[in-house]
Amino acid sequence: MKIGKNKNKVSTEFNMSSMTDIVFLLLIFFMLTSTMVTTNALDLVLPKGKGKTDSNKSITVNITNDLQFYIDKAEVPKNDIEGRLLEMLPAENEENRAIVLRAEKKVPYEDIIYVMDIANRNHIKMVAAVDPK
Repeated sequence: MKIGKNKNKVSTEFNMSSMTDIVFLLLIFFMLTSTMVTTNALDLVLPKGKGKTDSNKSITVNITNDLQFYIDKAEVPKNDIEGRLLEMLPAENEENRAIVLRAEKKVPYEDIIYVMDIANRNHIKMVAAVDPK
């Protein structure tokens, strides 16, 4: 008498496809949530060497070695910078307000921080321009 294969036998193989789906979803979750963590350091967005800034959407603040302040190409006294920036960057468009800060190498750090403090107080994004070379 031959005994045939039992059709009701449970397979002992383990299917890994559902496990890999779960691991992949967890990986995506942690990658997305880790970008939302902020540090206590200043976030300075430095432009890449080959990139260009859109001059229509931002205003440039220049500081020369002689401590002369310019907004775009107009010279402005140091005490009037905040008022002029608030005139040029209306509060209605708060998300798109940005300043490009261009300071020469020998400008004292306190003058750079002065402009950065104005931007921070008024919730204006700040981009520090650098020499691409």
